[in-house]
Amino acid sequence: MIDTKPTTIEEGDASLLPEKVVPVAPASPAFADRRRRTRAPRGGGGGGDRRGGGARRGGREDRVRPEFDQKTLAVRRVARVVAGGRRFSFSVLIVIGNRKGKVGVGLGKAGDTAAAIDKATKDAKKQMLTLPLTASRSIPFPVEAKYSSAELFMMPAPRKGLIAGSAVRTVLELGGVTDVNAKILSGSKNKLNIARATIKALSELKAPKGNTESRSSNNEKV
Repeated sequence: MIDTKPTTIEEGDASLLPEKVVPVAPASPAFADRRRRTRAPRGGGGGGDRRGGGARRGGREDRVRPEFDQKTLAVRRVARVVAGGRRFSFSVLIVIGNRKGKVGVGLGKAGDTAAAIDKATKDAKKQMLTLPLTASRSIPFPVEAKYSSAELFMMPAPRKGLIAGSAVRTVLELGGVTDVNAKILSGSKNKLNIARATIKALSELKAPKGNTESRSSNNEKV
């Protein structure tokens, strides 16, 4: 059995006495004030809750949508032979558009892909084309165009949607064109030539309007 009787300390037995506690001097007011200023506030700022503060109380901020959507058609690594050997660079083909009647194709070359994309985007904005679409967002009449080795044909297709492939579909989608049937007549697989041929075909849609204006001006002169 365990003996639960309290033990008594006899006089002269100093080993059983508690050790003497040395008092600690309180911190100076200057040290406490400096520590209070350097301590970071909890909760991410004043006035907010503990989890995120008042700045994040409304949730994540919405990102600003860019003016134009872009899509990369091709990224190639090209080499140039110089006296010391070869110098490599990147060539990027990009199509941009707002899906509301504006589209452009750009090509950029640089030592890295990021700089090449920036150059291609600037080039596409310089060559931006405004499309004369109909009420159903289709082209007004059939058109055919040829650029280098690429040749294609486009015609309106009411209530058929967009029927196209390769780079032609990308250019028409970013331009907001629907109800169009496009066919690549050549055997070329070069996406740059196909995209430029598509832009050329779309630019010819303004030709009839210009011809009628020129004819009317000529009649007025006569």
